[in-house]
Amino acid sequence: METFYKIIKKPLITEKTFDLIEKENKLVFIVDKKANKNQIKRAIEKLHNVKVIKVNTMITSKGEKKAFIKLHSEYSAQDIAIDLGIF
Repeated sequence: METFYKIIKKPLITEKTFDLIEKENKLVFIVDKKANKNQIKRAIEKLHNVKVIKVNTMITSKGEKKAFIKLHSEYSAQDIAIDLGIF
């Protein structure tokens, strides 16, 4: 379980990520640079007890890895954001 906490570093909170949460049921996290999409997917599913449809990643200009997590429609990104203290 502790390796999941090493993969997911922190949620990313910006105006754009609020739009993604509300309109596209997506969450955005800063993750370990070495983590692949399958590891990120498993970590989010285990930590937040949800089903992930898709993971997209990118490296930011600061050199951090950003993961966009699309949740299955039966799960609410907004509920998870509230649990994380984002909303």
